[in-house]
Amino acid sequence: MLEYSVLTNIHSPIAIDLFAGCGGLSLGLNKAGWRALFAVERSADAFDTLRYNLIDKTNESHFIWPEWLPIKNWEINEFIETYAEELYQLRGHIDLVAGGPPCQGFSMAGRRREDDIRNKLVLSYLDIIQKVMPKIVFFENVKGFTLPFQKAKAQNREITYADEVKVRLEALNYVVGRQVVNFGDYGVPQRRARFILVALSKDYFGDNPSLVERFFELLEAQKEDFLQRKGLSVGTTLEEAISDLRALHGKRKVSPKDQFEFGLYGKREDSPYQKLMRIGVSTNGSIPDSHRFANHYPATISKFEEILRLTRSDRNLSLNDEIKKRFSIKKHTIIPLCSCAKAPTITTLPDDYIHYEEPRILTVREYARIQSFPDSYEFRGKYTTGGKLRKQETPRYTQIGNAIPPLFAEQAGLVLKEMLRYGKDS
Repeated sequence: MLEYSVLTNIHSPIAIDLFAGCGGLSLGLNKAGWRALFAVERSADAFDTLRYNLIDKTNESHFIWPEWLPIKNWEINEFIETYAEELYQLRGHIDLVAGGPPCQGFSMAGRRREDDIRNKLVLSYLDIIQKVMPKIVFFENVKGFTLPFQKAKAQNREITYADEVKVRLEALNYVVGRQVVNFGDYGVPQRRARFILVALSKDYFGDNPSLVERFFELLEAQKEDFLQRKGLSVGTTLEEAISDLRALHGKRKVSPKDQFEFGLYGKREDSPYQKLMRIGVSTNGSIPDSHRFANHYPATISKFEEILRLTRSDRNLSLNDEIKKRFSIKKHTIIPLCSCAKAPTITTLPDDYIHYEEPRILTVREYARIQSFPDSYEFRGKYTTGGKLRKQETPRYTQIGNAIPPLFAEQAGLVLKEMLRYGKDS
């Protein structure tokens, strides 16, 4: 069993990452100077990506990882039941519990079902908070988390899941602040509005509501300097994010048996953002990780070419009913992307989008770029899946679509680390 006194000798602040996915939040926190004790993630595919990049591949693991906990994917309720006593023993040792439960039941882009069983995982998140009692809680979810369901509205129950989390955290002696934040305002080349909740322990920070609001003030105040240090700007567009990954730069099969072709890097970076993303990888005629092109039928390519010709715009607009009827498209959302704007919110379904210039869907690596994962971050598992396997597997597109962008997570991590300075014991 881990000797908890060891944690007091670690000079970095210590976090736990819940519903960690493929590691976007963990990666950003690590870049901001945090060490994580462990991460909890149900999906074997997503955890494989996290483990490969943040535990196995690095010279110094991002995680401390206690001896009592096997390094594997865990369903959170099984984890709580198995290690309740160990979680209680962590009290006084953890600076931050971070993460966000699955958002599909709350998402405005999905079916938004009040009875989605995944919604109840919010209570599991709070159960771990109650056991560990960290100094800070950082919670992220979709904007729909702040809205009442239709059934609740019909019964004049306007309380939302966001309200319930706030009430329960206040009952645990936390001061709570919350806000909807658009990650696109922090240099991510994507318009992605997310609900952020930060809670500060009264035992450590005192009863100071204005202090928790300072998190959001500092987050806004420091973004220009942060991005400037990275050589970036707030307004990075889709083209500035992925133009060096176009098929026109060349493509090839990795082996003669391959059914798919993979794209090559452009000979140079076309923007500071691309330069940052390519740090640490060989780009001289090499293939970026997960940059595999879809095998579209010729008829699909012709349809995409015509759609791109008909929909040139300076905005990301879904196809209108007239164009859908013309091409017999029944899918609710298909967006021909605009090169000169930020991407819309990237989902888990790659066929929601058509590349802004080439008649194809985006590759996994282009997805990762839009979410600000560096090219050195390699993804594991299948590229796509379907049917009943959707409940069992988490393919690469889904891993990325569900992630917190590391570029934003790093900025949040820096501010969260700064917040620790305001504690009564500091």
